[in-house]
Formats: sequence, C-alpha cells, structure tokens
Amino acid sequence: MRDLKAVGKKFIHVMYPKKSSTLLRDWDLWGPLILCVLLALMLQGGAANNTDDRGPQFAEVFVIVWFGAVVITLNSKLLGGTISFFQSLCVLGYCILPLTVALLICRLVLMAHDGTGAFVVRLLVVIAMFIWSTLASTAFLVDSQPPNRKALVVYPIFLFYFVISWMILTFTP
Repeated sequence: MRDLKAVGKKFIHVMYPKKSSTLLRDWDLWGPLILCVLLALMLQGGAANNTDDRGPQFAEVFVIVWFGAVVITLNSKLLGGTISFFQSLCVLGYCILPLTVALLICRLVLMAHDGTGAFVVRLLVVIAMFIWSTLASTAFLVDSQPPNRKALVVYPIFLFYFVISWMILTFTP
C-alpha cells in the first residue's frame, strides 16, 4: 500500500509539474512500468497471424518506450548531467502519464465517432498531452544539466515523446 501511495503522489507531481526534487529523490520504476504496460496493451494491434497491419504489438511499444528512455538517460549522463540513471528513467517513465491519458481519450473518441471531426479532436488532445509530457519531464531533468547543454538534453526528450504521440495518433483499432 505504501508503494501505491508513492506512485500516486508521483502521478500528481507529473500532472501538476513544478520544480520539485521529490520525484527525483524517491525514484522507483513501478509507475513507469504500469504506464508502459497500459500504453502497450491499449496500442496493441491485431493478432500476430493476421495479415492486416493494424498497429504495433505489445513488445514493440514496450521496447520503444524503454529503449528510448535508456538512450535519453545515457545522453543526459554523457552530457554531464548530475542525475542518476534510475532517477532519469523514473522521470521519463512517469511523464508518459499525460500521453496515456491522451490514448484513453482517443480510444473513447474512436468508439464514439470515426471521421474528420474525430481526427481533429484526437490531434488536439495528442498535441496538448505531448506538450504536457515534454514540459513536465524537462521541468524535472533540465536543472540537472550544465547550462550550456540544456538544448542537447531537451531535443531527444522532444523526439521520444513525439514518437509515442505519433503511435497514439495513428492508432486505429
């Protein structure tokens, strides 16, 4: 129960991002694992033996999320960041929460209506949550970087969340 409360508090930190060291100090990988599994399950395409390419498979989403987070973390460390490896993975994983919410909203919109109007709604939701994820993660990670290298850290974060957002936007059940 203690771990669930800690995960819930970290979700609140991501939904209301402010410069706080709580997410960095008390890192864990439970929340990122839960979010990654939810994202992978909701984005899962058709059956493996089906000839239609309906979307990414569970393992593809899982690997893209974790491999992307590891690459961003290594980039941060190589640029002289003072944050630990697992702290960075924790922040990047928790900041997927807005994109997971965007996927839930997009799935509901697709169930209700499919067409140009639905696509515009999905596009606006995904863009808003992409910006939210990027800003939340940079609020936690940028302060641990040397001042002259902050842009080199933010760009891969931008690309990471952009790829996840693209998977969400292009998903059709």
